[in-house]
Amino acid sequence: MSGPAMSDPAMRDAAFEVFPAIDILNGECVRLTQGDYDQATTYGNDPAAQAARFVAEGARWVHVVDLDAARSGEQRNLAAVAGIVAACEPAGVAVQVGGGVRSVGAAEALLDAGVTRVVVGTAAVEDPDLVEALAARHRVAVGLDARAGQVAVRGWHETSGATVAELARRFAGVGVDAVIVTDIARDGVLAGPDLEGLGALLDDVEVPVVASGGVARAADVAALAALTGGPGGHRQLAGVVVGRALYEGALTLAAALAAAGGTHQEPDEGRPHQPRSGAGGAGAGEGNQ
Repeated sequence: MSGPAMSDPAMRDAAFEVFPAIDILNGECVRLTQGDYDQATTYGNDPAAQAARFVAEGARWVHVVDLDAARSGEQRNLAAVAGIVAACEPAGVAVQVGGGVRSVGAAEALLDAGVTRVVVGTAAVEDPDLVEALAARHRVAVGLDARAGQVAVRGWHETSGATVAELARRFAGVGVDAVIVTDIARDGVLAGPDLEGLGALLDDVEVPVVASGGVARAADVAALAALTGGPGGHRQLAGVVVGRALYEGALTLAAALAAAGGTHQEPDEGRPHQPRSGAGGAGAGEGNQ
């Protein structure tokens, strides 16, 4: 299933969006700390049920990362992705999925499962022509995950040698919806987003930018929604991916949506999802590779 490319002006002018995240590892919902697979905390074994909770809380998009595919390049969680789509589709909630999208076949398997938009990470660095080919036919975002200023690939295990700005400029004008920029150092540690770095990126690139990593509270979402850059300060972020803060109960989705400028009301506070297991601290795990 595919949709209009971001070259549609109506899509480019869309409001700042909040993307609650579901990261799948071995069929379970997990969070990583700073992209470290050895620091994974499990929050449930039913990704579709988690998606249904996000839908009930007002989500308009759900952001999914197949961590198994990100590391191996092999798609092992298509059934879980299809379950997420089934939970979201009746309510008109869109689903974007990244992790291991390194070929046309991998992208189309996700699209056939009902995904609205695929996120290309490693292949965007190693085979940018693939992004152009996909964007000509389907909705695509590019996942750029940075460590120490350099974009990391293959589940964050390798460094590409290129900067986020260099790669983001490469995809301006080719029809991608957005670049999703994850600050690995801030991912999963609730340290707050890198407002300065994101502002500089807005000054430097034309493609819409979605931030990921570090969000801990509603004020962080509000600051990102208000961030501007570019000529005359008219360029804004396209949205933010939020993970650990939602699972730990530091932030509700309704509060995040309200901070982003939505009209959703804060629901009665419930208990945060409790981790069942883990080899380290809970993390956002919002990478897109």
